[in-house]
Amino acid sequence: MRKTVALGVLILAWLAPASFAAGAKSALPVARDLAQEAASSARSGRTLLVLFSQHGCPWCERARREFLLPMSGNAHYRSRVSFVQVDVDSDRALRDFSGQATTHAAFARANGVRLYPTVMLFGPNGERLAEPLAGFTGSDFYGAHLDQRIDAAVGRLGKTP
Repeated sequence: MRKTVALGVLILAWLAPASFAAGAKSALPVARDLAQEAASSARSGRTLLVLFSQHGCPWCERARREFLLPMSGNAHYRSRVSFVQVDVDSDRALRDFSGQATTHAAFARANGVRLYPTVMLFGPNGERLAEPLAGFTGSDFYGAHLDQRIDAAVGRLGKTP
């Protein structure tokens, strides 16, 4: 019995750092100042990817967990894209691309976001660089659709996809 408990403690101690590291990046950065974030992205030759997400939306969580978080941790994507999240049901303060004060919810409405998750890619002045990716119908083709939009956006910035 004592050996079993000791083995269990040893396994937990071994797994704890991996669990902590995996949980350390469980969300995308929350958008605060889109004008600043887009300008910063453009200075480094990147497009700004905005995930419009709704609290409690299982499809939003899947898109974030299965695609966007892994991409944000991948050097290839980090060199091409900056990632932020807008919470469509939040009154959290936000500066839009023109520097005007708004909220996450108002910004989502102003961009016609009605289906969640929606991913949009923006240039340095807030111009859309690719067709929005609205909804999540499953993981079979979502990554390919996301890559197509990222390639289109990066291409419009003048960087080789």
